[in-house]
This record gives sequence, structure tokens and C-alpha cells, in this order.
Amino acid sequence: MKHFDLSLYLVLDPDLCGGPEGMIHTARVAAEHGATMVQLRAPTWKKRLWLETATVLKAVLDPMGVPLIINDQVDVALAIDAAGVHVGQSDLPIEVVRRLVGPNKIVGLSASNAAQMADAPFTLVDYLGVGPVYPTGTKPDASPVIGLPHFAELMAAKPLPVVAIGGIKQGGAAPIIAAGADGVAVVSAICGQTDIAAATTLLLQEIEGARS
Repeated sequence: MKHFDLSLYLVLDPDLCGGPEGMIHTARVAAEHGATMVQLRAPTWKKRLWLETATVLKAVLDPMGVPLIINDQVDVALAIDAAGVHVGQSDLPIEVVRRLVGPNKIVGLSASNAAQMADAPFTLVDYLGVGPVYPTGTKPDASPVIGLPHFAELMAAKPLPVVAIGGIKQGGAAPIIAAGADGVAVVSAICGQTDIAAATTLLLQEIEGARS
């Protein structure tokens, strides 16, 4: 049985975190202070660095019960026995991903509009990453910004648990949770912050406040 909590989903960025060591440090501190899932995303890296960093991240996060999700690199996820993988619309098809990782891994899929959400193979996907909700600078190839009003419309018909992504900073998480998201995925709101612990704690408080 897959158990995961999308509430505060940290996406690690090599540039903002200051390379592999910074990513590992960021993940550790964030997990200690309430991050519920961590994704390794490093589109420009060679596979060896992916493998080495993911191996350490898994060793750090497993004892805390925080799932490590690998972005796109299914082979790396399998090599280190990560909790799951996240893929975009132009990555390996979900049917192939699920066949490779088996039934027990977490599989996430990016979606940026109603058509992509409706087309998601619901029996094969565990959650959707929907965005960008706000303008973002950490993903140059991001889809057009959805905006909060349209995001709320999408949430009214969501077929799966949803984590929102895209430009989410402190103060921007509560409206997203109020709109119906199950969690928020953040990059620069934690990566590169001078006080990672405080940044994580404040975001989690904001999310929990919006729910109550």
C-alpha cells in the first residue's frame, strides 16, 4: 500500500541549492522541519551524479519516512529503489513508466490544463502535479501560467490528488490549498533560503492554517 502526503513537496534545484551537497543538506533540514516529500530534479546532470546524489538522499530521507521521488530518470529511481518517479507530458509515457516501476511505486504526472488532467490514465498515476499556478523562474520550459481562478476551476473536477507547482512562495500557499489542492510543491521558497528550517516551518504552518 502506498502512503504519501503531498502537503509540502520540496523540489530540489541544483543551482539554487549549490550543487549536490547543498541539495542533500536542504533536503535533510526541510524533512526535519515538515517537508512531506522530496523530488530530485537536475535536468542537466549526467547519470552518475544523479545516482550518487539520489543514493545519499534516500539514505537521509528514509529514516524520517519522507519519500524520495526521482524526476524523469526511471532507471535511477529503480537503481536506488526510490519511493517513486515524476514525469512530464513529454517524458516516457505513463504506461511505460508504470510497467517499469511496478505497481507499488508512487508515480506522479505533470499537467497544465484541463485536457491533460482529463487524459491522465487514472489507474496508473497516483497524483498530478498541476501548474504553473504563478509565474516561475526555476523552470524555463514551463507551460503558460494557469492563475489562481482557473486553478480553482481545475480543482473542482480533479480526478486524482493534486500538488500545485509554479512560483509558490510564502503567502502564496494558503490560497492554493483553499482552492482545493492537496499540497504545494516549492523550489525557491526553500532551496537557497538562508534559514531553510524557518522557511519550511512557515510554509507548513501556512498550509495547515489554510486547512483549518
